[in-house]
Amino acid sequence: MRPAASLLLVLAACQPQADSAPAAAANVPAATGMASIQDTTSEKNVVQVAVASPDHTTLVAAVQAAGLVDVLASSGPYTVFAPTNAAFDKLPAGTVETLLKPENLAQLQAVLRHHVTTSIWALSEFKDGMTMSMADGTPVTFSKRGEDTYIGDAKVLGKAKASNGVVYVIDAVVVPAK
Repeated sequence: MRPAASLLLVLAACQPQADSAPAAAANVPAATGMASIQDTTSEKNVVQVAVASPDHTTLVAAVQAAGLVDVLASSGPYTVFAPTNAAFDKLPAGTVETLLKPENLAQLQAVLRHHVTTSIWALSEFKDGMTMSMADGTPVTFSKRGEDTYIGDAKVLGKAKASNGVVYVIDAVVVPAK
């Protein structure tokens, strides 16, 4: 099945509601676990890297709504593929708002876990055709197109080192196959 078709199948269950509110973290309680520890001298963890990026506010709101902040702030190690706000904007209208609703928590968590591995990978280790299981238990396939690396159809745009892993910025949301 083509990746675009897989995305449509997963997102088909996320029909937007007429009264959908904009994506926001306003209803998310303040961090109380590991993520709430204030430390201005150590290297940032993967959550702090995302929070510091103005291009990842949608991802941060989704991680908060999914209750995954403390998990990703823990010791890891993690390789996180972080879709930009523009990547989320490519999804069908209403998808993000629908995923952020409490009744869609399991689906939101699955999508986010599909962007994480529980080890640290250097970009040079991703080989063309390589398949890897993500934290949600489903596989992704990597490809090389010239000098560029892709996870599914998402192009890796950059990287940020974190205290508990590495964050790769990507230009699309990678949706798990059904």
